Amino acid sequence: MSASELAAGRGIIDFCTLGMFIIDEIEFMPPTPPAKDIVGGAGAYSALGARLFSPPPESKRVGWIVDCGSDFPEELYRYIDGWNTSCLMRQTPDRLTTRGWNGYGENEHRAFKYMTPKLRLDHDAITKGGRLLWSKSYHLICSPLRCIDLVENILRIRQEVADAGGFSEARPLFIWEPVPDLCTLGEYDNCLKALRCIDVVSPNHGELGGFFGKDTNGNEHVEYRLIETLCDQWLENGIGKDGAGGIVVRCGRDGCLATRKGLRAWLPAYHQSSERVVDPTGGGNGFLGGLAVGLVRSGSSPGVEFLAEAAIWGSISASFAIEQIGMPVLHRTGEAETWNGVLVGDRLAEFKERLKGYIQP
Repeated sequence: MSASELAAGRGIIDFCTLGMFIIDEIEFMPPTPPAKDIVGGAGAYSALGARLFSPPPESKRVGWIVDCGSDFPEELYRYIDGWNTSCLMRQTPDRLTTRGWNGYGENEHRAFKYMTPKLRLDHDAITKGGRLLWSKSYHLICSPLRCIDLVENILRIRQEVADAGGFSEARPLFIWEPVPDLCTLGEYDNCLKALRCIDVVSPNHGELGGFFGKDTNGNEHVEYRLIETLCDQWLENGIGKDGAGGIVVRCGRDGCLATRKGLRAWLPAYHQSSERVVDPTGGGNGFLGGLAVGLVRSGSSPGVEFLAEAAIWGSISASFAIEQIGMPVLHRTGEAETWNGVLVGDRLAEFKERLKGYIQP
């Protein structure tokens, strides 16, 4: 794709994820039967999180990438097309679609393994996606060193195209979701380097503790004060190129902590009853999609100033992601659309009203 063709897509995309699309098989404890050919993966759920806040025509401002192998089900083409997003469907007929197996056991234990070889997304994928190169925000789910590599290459390619076209382009926001397996004490130094490259980092509480070799689980709730202390250490190190970046720690049923310089806000989870949570798979990824578009759209320009507001958007996105097995049901009536029979704006307004009386732990 030429530099002029790449430049033509500027200003269109608010959000782009480099998370993978996976077709899931979910196996539950008996007598619940397994579920097959379920849309899943970090890419799909984070795209969902952004799409929930993007009814048409804003839906076209949501970018993601789906690699379609030789076994890609025809009904999934129609399903993805129904979201009306800027989804790059890449045909890879020489391989199988990435598939995963999810097994649930007692005490919410979840096991996962890949059933087919995975195909990771990199900076070349968004270059071939044209308009995706100019997204105002990127969701990265990866190791610390891969995070640094992705950020540097995306910025390099954008700058090269901008120089060739004789224009300037604002720096995008990078939201980093660390991969669980490499949230370890051995990766701590690499993590500190990655933090200086991105704008917002969002681990769950266990992943945060992993980088420090600490257990953030309490008897009934997470260790609130320990989580705050660990976040303070990250903030002292500096997040972002100017040190003004933020952290959002996702704590499941205990909500989330949104913090940056001058801000520390504990927010509850939207669902306070476990009966509303059918399958937590993808809740964290969905949160990140909502968070990202909140960072892009809450103010006059994208930034971390409205981190708490963006975390509220993320909480709403997560709430829809976990109410069922797979994706929530989208239904359109005229220009209005609902997910699981609910207007997203109504749920957001109701949650904000509830937060007025919330007492932080």
